[in-house]
Amino acid sequence: MKKIEDYVLSIPDFPEPGIIFRDITSVLQDPDGLHLAIDSMQQLIGETEFDVVVGTESRGFMFGMPLAYNLHKSFVPVRKKGKLPRETVSMSYDLEYGSAEIEMHSDSIRPGQRVVLVDDLIATGGTVEASIKLVEEMGGQVVKVLFLMELAGLNGREKLKGYDVASVICYEGK
Repeated sequence: MKKIEDYVLSIPDFPEPGIIFRDITSVLQDPDGLHLAIDSMQQLIGETEFDVVVGTESRGFMFGMPLAYNLHKSFVPVRKKGKLPRETVSMSYDLEYGSAEIEMHSDSIRPGQRVVLVDDLIATGGTVEASIKLVEEMGGQVVKVLFLMELAGLNGREKLKGYDVASVICYEGK
């Protein structure tokens, strides 16, 4: 039986020399790989008590939606600024070169709701850290942070100390 790592393609020198890009589209394109990815992430949720799945744009949607569906929970998207049609709350965060801003609908998380936050990858942790701050600003409690892949060499977990963080695959490098 294949492991999820067997479905991830590693592309050397992309987007620049010395970087190994871990491509999840190869996981999504294979029915067995996709099924294994969702099942593996769901297993990491385990017995965690929660109310809502929050997924970050855009690949967090791909993994968060089927988890919410399977577990009969609601799903809330975290989007880039300007993409949501109703009143929003926002959070800015720093990128390697510059900054970005994410948003959620202002009525998407109710005070006291327990949240599982989902994304495809943790690298430096900036996007997920900002997403956690948004959820908490709205009164939610992040009870699990879940990734398909982790690039441990970029130390993103350091920004998430104090949270229950899990990843299906962990690559030691960048």
